[in-house]
Amino acid sequence: MITSPPKHIVASILGIVALCIGAALVASALGSASERILTVFFISLIAVVGMGVYSGNSGILSFGHLSFMGIGAYASALLTLPVQMKVATLPKLPEWLAGTETGLLTAITVAILFTSIVAFIIGLALNRLEGSAATIATLGLLIIVHGITIGWRDVTRGSQSFFGVPRDTTLWSAAIFCILALIVARLYRDSVSGLRLRAGRENAIAASAVGVHIRRERLIAWVLSAAIMALSGALMAHFLGAFSPKKFYFTDTFLLLAMLIVGGMTTVTGAITGALTITIVTEVLRRFEGGFSVAGMEVPAVFGTTQIGIGLIILFAMFRKPEGLAGLKELEERFLTGHSVKPKSKDTHVTVASADPTPLTGDNLTMRFGGLVAVNGVSIEVKPSEIVGLIGPNGSGKTTLLNMLSGVLTPTEGSVQRGDMVLTNAAPHDVANHGIARTFQNIRLFNELTVYQNVLTAALSTLDGKRAIERCEAAIVAMGVAQFAENDANTLSYGDQRRVEIARALACEPSLVFLDEPAAGMNREETDELMKTLQTLTSELGLGVLIVDHDLKLINQLCDRIIVLNEGMLIAQGTPAEIRKNPAVIEAYLGHS
Repeated sequence: MITSPPKHIVASILGIVALCIGAALVASALGSASERILTVFFISLIAVVGMGVYSGNSGILSFGHLSFMGIGAYASALLTLPVQMKVATLPKLPEWLAGTETGLLTAITVAILFTSIVAFIIGLALNRLEGSAATIATLGLLIIVHGITIGWRDVTRGSQSFFGVPRDTTLWSAAIFCILALIVARLYRDSVSGLRLRAGRENAIAASAVGVHIRRERLIAWVLSAAIMALSGALMAHFLGAFSPKKFYFTDTFLLLAMLIVGGMTTVTGAITGALTITIVTEVLRRFEGGFSVAGMEVPAVFGTTQIGIGLIILFAMFRKPEGLAGLKELEERFLTGHSVKPKSKDTHVTVASADPTPLTGDNLTMRFGGLVAVNGVSIEVKPSEIVGLIGPNGSGKTTLLNMLSGVLTPTEGSVQRGDMVLTNAAPHDVANHGIARTFQNIRLFNELTVYQNVLTAALSTLDGKRAIERCEAAIVAMGVAQFAENDANTLSYGDQRRVEIARALACEPSLVFLDEPAAGMNREETDELMKTLQTLTSELGLGVLIVDHDLKLINQLCDRIIVLNEGMLIAQGTPAEIRKNPAVIEAYLGHS
């Protein structure tokens, strides 16, 4: 399923085809030198867009993707190398490989499949790491694969040149494969998996809370990007005819990362922009690297002029355009309107809550952070069709309790259950798939995604993916943010961002929803409107709500039952009238009268 409007995708594909074919026609007319430059450009662009599929959508910069490019190069070269050449130069090859000689297309297909399998195995381990640790691990991958390539002399010829590879990569074959790679990357970016991964890039905790299995989505992107890198490597091997391990090491890693960073790593438009910019700069600087004369003055050769120039461009881009020259949006997204949401009837909210009547129970929940006991032996039950308030002084453990109930934290002691299903050690995305959604004390939207994409991510990421668009639009309408559907989430006012966050939770079609200070930043009129919406969802649809808020008027008017915490312990629970008269609450929360 593609999550962007069809006109965006059609415009993007037509633009990609026109750009690549037009460039190939011009290069063909200009001669062999231009053809060679453009062929290398196409192959490099495939590699850049491959890196972008993972790094751009996940937000984790990878230094190791040239490993997959190298694997693809050697795998395809071994398959196409003439049998006589293998016998003469690689006598210790396995018999089945020594006697195999295929065409380019078959070799590329096998290289992609083989590299994808290797990437899958590596990804299973790498996926356990986050942020900078994952980035450093990819650097280790590059070094390890380089070491294996040099050490495996019987297959790769070690550090020596791997020669005799048929030079079958032409300008037009490179152009066709580049078109395919760009289209695959563009379709992936706006696929369900791509949207989920971008949500995880923006805010991993919030994405997990609405059902996104981030590790799974990262693994999908990792394998897909490795496959595209293998394609680039195979084409490069059959363009050069001879190559060595250093071709897939630090120098080219720096060059391709420069393309990715300068253009903008989050879009296909950025990959094209960066590859074009760096290619032009590289070709110009190479002509000056050997020295030149200006107005009769001789400028001596400066070794490394190209690398220095590229480094300066990276610094300039990071200083003036940290998101890249192309920005954070695809080119067609800047000119074509996106999704619009209009109420289809007065009952558009009917799909934002499930009918599961099973209560959620937390038994003897305790959370310790070192020597600090944030929550101490609290038992709680939340039922559908009721609104429960959770109050207490600052630092009393309210948010920590929500985090344990929603899977963000694993309790030190105690258990969380929904019916017969034990959720104590469940990941947040598993909790979301059991009909429990939440918002956060500090707003956690996917800032660079539109309001529609924020809510659609949640609708697509729970177990019931059917009617996702219907549920998405119903939730947006129910929370009164339909007019902002095409806006980026970070452009909205604080109160509207709160509404979007609640709409995103409702799009999971939960039977229970946890709201952590949902009225914060809202004026009284907005707060009253929120109360009416929540009361409607509860009374008409059976939605259960556990709400934390410091607005006592909201809590007293809205809640059927109130639970009070103080210093991590439950000190009272009952109806609003009972809580207002409770001496322990007056002393701990409201103060002495």
